[in-house]
Amino acid sequence: MMRCNTAHPICSAARAALLTGRYAPRSNTRSVYFPQDKDGMNLDETTLANLFHDKGYRTQAIGKWHLGSEPQYLPTSRGFDHYYGVPWSVDMHPLPLIVDKEIIEPNTDRLTLTPRYTMEALKFLEQPSDDPFFLYLAYSYPHNPAAASKKFQGRSGFAEYGDAVEEIDWSVREIMKSLERIGQVDNTIVIFTGDHGPWFQGSPGELRGRKGSSFEGGSRIPMLMRWPGHIPAGHKVDGWMMNMDVFPTLGKWCGLEEPRLPLDGVNVSDLIVGKRAEVERKPIIYFSISGTGYDYVPQCIRSGNWKMRIAQYTREIYVLQNMGPTYMLPKPELYRLDLDPTESYDIATYHREKLEALHSHLDPMMATFPERVQNVYTELRHRVGTNHTPPAAAPFIPKADKEKILQREWRAMSKTKAR
Repeated sequence: MMRCNTAHPICSAARAALLTGRYAPRSNTRSVYFPQDKDGMNLDETTLANLFHDKGYRTQAIGKWHLGSEPQYLPTSRGFDHYYGVPWSVDMHPLPLIVDKEIIEPNTDRLTLTPRYTMEALKFLEQPSDDPFFLYLAYSYPHNPAAASKKFQGRSGFAEYGDAVEEIDWSVREIMKSLERIGQVDNTIVIFTGDHGPWFQGSPGELRGRKGSSFEGGSRIPMLMRWPGHIPAGHKVDGWMMNMDVFPTLGKWCGLEEPRLPLDGVNVSDLIVGKRAEVERKPIIYFSISGTGYDYVPQCIRSGNWKMRIAQYTREIYVLQNMGPTYMLPKPELYRLDLDPTESYDIATYHREKLEALHSHLDPMMATFPERVQNVYTELRHRVGTNHTPPAAAPFIPKADKEKILQREWRAMSKTKAR
């Protein structure tokens, strides 16, 4: 899939969208859960695991969860038979390793996570059973700070990030070999994807923005699928899809029951197998994140290749920890992503009809979200900025270094004034 987006450019929200087929604001999912948080994704949400479990599948979650760490929010309360993994990101402390709902290591060895996840996946796959299976395997890396086990350290030639990616490549190969051993390699749908765009270690290629940004660099993700006999080998999908579409698409392919709550994702099976070039869907809203973890703010809306930007952060637009509040742009901006994937050329002046069409969808769509989200949107509409989206990227400066730089600049200014 050449044009696949996440529903949210941040960890927990993206995973909630993947597993429920719905925008994270609908499920009260924080943008990111931290060790001190006691809440999690709403308990009335139906996950893919719930539907597979009800269909008679063996279900297991392995790896990073990040949708709530209290017992009622863990995978074994969300449709998974078993769980083996960590509740948060590898940059959070402590990082407990959990089996089902029991902490077996209060602060696990982060360097061994990738091979341990892989071995646990092989154990699950090769467990003797006549039942079909659903495995949700979420590697903790290459999230910052990237790391690999001793066996892979220094092997890639691209420092820790490259080593982490190479170890995941090895892991995928081991899983495919396991499917061959159990005779299911051609009877298994294999999906490989990411949760959002990269932070500073990774590369968004030519795309603008990174993790946390509503530019394509923050929300465009890899999406590879393998299903011999159904998905043509080497087939490239140029039509748009989202990670929320995985839920209804697998539901169609696997004959799952319809969930109770309405989905935002759509069935894109015809797109994936090459029967259609596009699928009909409502426009897509690009939400920004906020410090509260709940107040998702719409910054963009896209229909097909046309993307309208209505709001923007006020500070460095590529530095996740220093984005500042969101303001409405004085005039909406319009980008055509098939001709301008870098979002460099605002063509709003030339396509007023496209702006009006996208605007006509935004308010009705926002009215379907919880009242809290609607109130945030109402406040945003009355908070208009003075500048357009700033061009170019801001360099990443660690907070401590940034404070030193600011101090140096202040001293320099003081000396200049003294003269």
